[in-house]
Amino acid sequence: MQENIQENTVTQEQLETKQDSIIKNFDEDLLKGLRVDPNYNEPVLDQVLRIAIYDEYHAYETYRKILEKFGNVSPFSNILEAEIRHYQELALILEKHQVPMPVNDWEGKIEAPNSLLEASEIAVAAEIDNIKMYDNLISYAKDYPDVLDTLYRMQAASYNNHLPSFRQAVINHSSSDTQVNVNEIYQQYSQHNIDEAISKMDEFGQMASKFASGQVTQEDMLKLLSNTNLSFIGGALLGAVGAGVLSQMTKEKSEDIQEDEEV
Repeated sequence: MQENIQENTVTQEQLETKQDSIIKNFDEDLLKGLRVDPNYNEPVLDQVLRIAIYDEYHAYETYRKILEKFGNVSPFSNILEAEIRHYQELALILEKHQVPMPVNDWEGKIEAPNSLLEASEIAVAAEIDNIKMYDNLISYAKDYPDVLDTLYRMQAASYNNHLPSFRQAVINHSSSDTQVNVNEIYQQYSQHNIDEAISKMDEFGQMASKFASGQVTQEDMLKLLSNTNLSFIGGALLGAVGAGVLSQMTKEKSEDIQEDEEV
């Protein structure tokens, strides 16, 4: 583990920005809103990639702050390393498409939570926001296969690995005497309603299990295609290749409906 900490040191220097040299991001409100604005005076691809990497900054600084206070605790230590890898991969994509890097101005703005239970609840809220953010970004990246593939994989990692790990951490730490106000946490740290968000996660989880076991029925697929945003399911459950299959199925379904209407 000491090797991991040492390996992260160099990358940490890339991610951190000293307070005396911080330059305000010109699109700060857009970055924090986690959504593309087609009417904003900035190319859409630039928005997509800057929003994505800025949220990775936020995740990195949040989990680093937690580790500073509570020590090398799981799953925060492992997921911090994953966030670093995400940052590195996104940085290469930004460089490839000549998109200027946003400033990491999160250092010093994040306060450590009072307990590991609170930290875990905050992490769950953050990962749900992250997943929904990628849902939005993916919808604007259709013309860039390399970007689309990266976004799908980032979203899949959050849904399949990070979110379940933090939800389990909430369960593990719920037996402690510490109490937290979950609704207050979501009001302060999340852009989504807790009941709606968790309900949606459970629905996707059930569908993921069916995909994994090969038990998806035609009825399940029709429900999936009619009630769910395709880009989210593609990223969260299948990744870019599987999403392409679903996309083709959706196209065929739409063509069938159009033919029926013409008849």
